[in-house]
Amino acid sequence: MPRHVRRRWPAAGLAALALAASGAAAVAAAPSASASDNGQSVRPAMGWSSWSFVRRWPDETKIKAQADALAGSGLPALGYVYVNLDDFYQKCDSNGFVVDSYGRWAVDTAKFPGGIKALADYVHSKGLKFGFYVTPGIAKNAVTRNTPVEGTSYHAQDIADTSRTEKNYNCKNMYRLNYSHPGAQAFIDSWADQMASWGVDYLKIDGVDASTVDDVEAWDRALRQTGRPINFALSNNLPIAQATTWQRLANSWRTQGDVECYCGPGANGSGFPLTDWSHVSSRFGSAASWQQYAGPGGWNDLDSLEIGNGDQIGLTADQRRSMMTLWAMAASPLLLGSDLTALTSTDLAMLTNTRLIAVDQDGVAAQRIVSSGVNQVWRKREANGDYIVALFNTGTSGNSTVSVSWSQVGFSGSAQVTDLWSGSSGGTVSGSYSATLRPGETRLIRVRPTTSGPSSYEGEGGALSGAAAVASCSGCSGGQKVRFIGNGTANYVTLTVSAAAAGSRQVTIAGTVNGTRTFSVSANGGAPVTASLTGTDWNTPVTATVSLPLNAGSNSVKIYNDSAYAPDLDRITVS
Repeated sequence: MPRHVRRRWPAAGLAALALAASGAAAVAAAPSASASDNGQSVRPAMGWSSWSFVRRWPDETKIKAQADALAGSGLPALGYVYVNLDDFYQKCDSNGFVVDSYGRWAVDTAKFPGGIKALADYVHSKGLKFGFYVTPGIAKNAVTRNTPVEGTSYHAQDIADTSRTEKNYNCKNMYRLNYSHPGAQAFIDSWADQMASWGVDYLKIDGVDASTVDDVEAWDRALRQTGRPINFALSNNLPIAQATTWQRLANSWRTQGDVECYCGPGANGSGFPLTDWSHVSSRFGSAASWQQYAGPGGWNDLDSLEIGNGDQIGLTADQRRSMMTLWAMAASPLLLGSDLTALTSTDLAMLTNTRLIAVDQDGVAAQRIVSSGVNQVWRKREANGDYIVALFNTGTSGNSTVSVSWSQVGFSGSAQVTDLWSGSSGGTVSGSYSATLRPGETRLIRVRPTTSGPSSYEGEGGALSGAAAVASCSGCSGGQKVRFIGNGTANYVTLTVSAAAAGSRQVTIAGTVNGTRTFSVSANGGAPVTASLTGTDWNTPVTATVSLPLNAGSNSVKIYNDSAYAPDLDRITVS
């Protein structure tokens, strides 16, 4: 039975937040009820991964050099602690992966003469954590040799489904496992035990799709039974239709294909440039679509953060700042793909901006509230009542003026504005905010309302449980709503709202319905208030107002109907 591990803050993550600028909030939205409970990744992982720069040619010397550079850069104190070895550490022959005596991939000792444990020990000696890589299935060589499953009487031919193969990007020739046979789980357990004995702290399983849910479940069970804390990451381009499954089983999941452009001069497109703006800007759409699924314990992974080596990366300085801004607003893992031995001062300043790190680590994935041509605006609200707002010109030519009203952000009146890239004050701004941005430029601001007024919270920004799901809504604020609330105890929405002081507050619920539906609202697990909405279509919001007792600070507001369907939820507004 899976162990339930109490979540703990990583010390480095705490350091990053402690160093954040005055006013930054080290807070999180309420975690999704279906988030992984393996105790890992309370905040998005930070560190470095070998794939972008080292690519298909990793070896012990290269990985140690990157670990040395990371340790000496000052980045670990801010939370960048993982050194992740990606693909191509294995040994292959004409039949696929060479395997050890128990059918697991053999390490290429020409590349890693000391073995993986020695490399992990070296990384650990630098105060860092070690990450590793695998794909689903069992190697053809294991089946050909009929290797035993460690600690059992089973063999590879007992557990392999040779009629089907798994996705693999290196040696190929991986058969599916037949999980109806107990030896299949035992095989994965033995592989996970081996990795744990080597000191693996992070495992990426690549080649995951809708057909490999059983593999992900097996690896989740296997990692838990090792007793070692291991951050579990899924890759790549995972289907959003199974988002709640990935959320339940893993600590992060790649929402798109590779960010690398494979347009360098070396073999297989290796070398600089590592990426280009089209591969970065395409992430805006996927980040918006996946937003609702991120939260403590599980994060939407936008792929490697290609910052560190200046313009040769393939992005201008403006585009690199925009990349980091989007990653931070999405609360994505920050796993660098650059050459850490050649960090430029400009890029190091980007990566060590504690205000940006705090935005990434605040536990809240931002919503897109403006998408018009090249102009985009994203917002998130932290539990201290501050809003983080990012404005982007995603174009490649021509300046653009990007604007957003405070009502779109979620409040009215005026606010104090701080530029989070520069740290400079923007003064008090009333009504709306605008910035004229160069192609690929961003403006990231912390917005602190200075006038008391109603605050709005989008339904799609809450934690969705059960069948509750985000849908498009042309008349709704933000263009989205939450449907399938109610008709059972499992299907509800929880929103984290703030109050300056304890007391009764008027809460207005906006939703859509064709006819009349009732719903219940409760605050902090207290007694529910029941209300109803009557409307004429599913795209025109109507409202009802209830009185709720709120605590000073952060509050959890639940919207539900245990016995029948509730209206679709647009947003709630707290007076």
